[in-house]
Amino acid sequence: MPTEVKPVDYSNPDQAAELVELLNTYAMDEMGGSEALTDQVQKTLVAQMQQRPHIHSAIAYVDGQAAGLINYLEGFSTFKAQPLLNVHDVVVKADYRGQGVARELFEFVLAAAKEIGCCKITLEVLEGNEVATQAYTRFGFQPYRLTEGGGVAQFWHKPVPGR
Repeated sequence: MPTEVKPVDYSNPDQAAELVELLNTYAMDEMGGSEALTDQVQKTLVAQMQQRPHIHSAIAYVDGQAAGLINYLEGFSTFKAQPLLNVHDVVVKADYRGQGVARELFEFVLAAAKEIGCCKITLEVLEGNEVATQAYTRFGFQPYRLTEGGGVAQFWHKPVPGR
């Protein structure tokens, strides 16, 4: 099936609704935490994203239906003194998995990275998410390490109190 990937126009109500619906699908998946986005997040997400110029999204459409979503953020590599893109969310609806939708989304992000002169694309993946790990490996991603003896980088977080 032909897939068309389009950048999200956050002011377009149809695309905004598709983004929230796709992200909620991801949130409810085991690899997304198995819990729906709160009503508050669903109501404010797109407006919050629209206020931040370094956040971007694209939706993959298969036969006109929203089948997948990728959210990515502009960052900066201090070691290369160049921009980078960090893929924050990737979701493909279950009915469309195995049809190359994720590959099309990553090709879209790769083209965006080339356009703004990025040195790399980064992402994080749960160690138990074998399906995603295999897909990312096929696309050329690999665990991040500076030196062989330094080990593989880990993604850590600390919630901000009161948030």
